[in-house]
Amino acid sequence: MHWTGDHQVTAHATLVNSPMLVNPQFVPVAFSLAAVLTWGTSDFIGGYASKDSDPFLVTALAHASGFSLMAIWALAEHAPFPARESELWALLAGALGGVALAIFYRALAGGTMGLTAPVAAVLGAAIPAILTMFTQGVPGAIPVSGFLLAGIGIWLISRPEGGFGRPQGLSMAVLAGVGFAGFFICINRTGNSSALWSAATSRFASLVLVLLIVLARRTPIRLGAQGIMLGLVAGWLDSTGTMLFIRADQTGRLDSAVVISSLYPAITVLLARLILREHFTRWKAIGMVAAILAVPMIAAQ
Repeated sequence: MHWTGDHQVTAHATLVNSPMLVNPQFVPVAFSLAAVLTWGTSDFIGGYASKDSDPFLVTALAHASGFSLMAIWALAEHAPFPARESELWALLAGALGGVALAIFYRALAGGTMGLTAPVAAVLGAAIPAILTMFTQGVPGAIPVSGFLLAGIGIWLISRPEGGFGRPQGLSMAVLAGVGFAGFFICINRTGNSSALWSAATSRFASLVLVLLIVLARRTPIRLGAQGIMLGLVAGWLDSTGTMLFIRADQTGRLDSAVVISSLYPAITVLLARLILREHFTRWKAIGMVAAILAVPMIAAQ
């Protein structure tokens, strides 16, 4: 089944009207959960690659591979190119996401991870969710409770051991969170245009921005063979996650898509525990439980 252009609307209508589906709202939830899996795995792979390679070079490589995958996929599917307005919104989304990521990395490098990660994650999900409630109405008591529970889960999962960083890290955490929220809001404005082209366009903007940062830094190249391979895979997964999030947004509400998709750190933490044997704190376990319980509550719209 192709998920491009007008075919998206037709396919969604077919799915909704199919007697095989008891609950049509599970369609966007399924897309969101798939985005959780791909984004979470991408972050784990990218983070692992950055242990022995320059994180910004790994990020640039990931954006390049993600853009290439989405563009080639869109061309292979003969997906209709987005309208000018949708294209500009996708470019703005990619630029905001790229700036937010740069601020996020800068904050982490400054030793403020304990504050930056949870604040940025929660703000990135909360701002689009609140905006959607104002524009489309409050979805109901159970979904809203699910949003709050998911927010707690995101906070606990993203928060590393060691408590919070220095107080001055709060401003950078807020800026990163606003940037991530801006990405979600702007990509939502692409409407029902091709999810593949929207993902490719946003990745192109991020790629240009990260390349400018890499060139401005003028640091020696530190990128081994393993970093190159893992960076490519991380980029493919990351761009696929973006495409899946766009589909979740197109087939459902932005608030639900954002909140569920923002649970992706749970996958990163699980992979770190299973593969790298990293310590799994009690608070992260509670966050995982909260995230799992939140998903069916959010889906009950």
